Amino acid sequence: MAIEVNGKSYEVDEEGYLINLGDWNEEVGNFLAQQEGVNMTDQHWEVINFLRDYYNEFQIAPAVRVLTKAIGKKLGPEKGNSQYLYELFPYGPAKQACKIAGLPKPTGCV
Repeated sequence: MAIEVNGKSYEVDEEGYLINLGDWNEEVGNFLAQQEGVNMTDQHWEVINFLRDYYNEFQIAPAVRVLTKAIGKKLGPEKGNSQYLYELFPYGPAKQACKIAGLPKPTGCV
């Protein structure tokens, strides 16, 4: 399976996650967000960039509980809570945000 963004093809798995993490860029992120029905704002990008940094450091996509805690530590308690993250990514902050960030599906996500 593949998606096409600005005339370039990107391989995705059956759930729409990028196969090659190195293929990701903001245009791909915007395309994936559009497919997910997410209208990207600065707050969304803050979480996406946080996730990508987290993945680069730990080589794992965090599950929602770990994500919430890590964001709270780095961006403050007003952003490190489930309500805030679910408002941004209603289909699951870890699962949906990781897809938009071009990361693999977090372990333990259904």
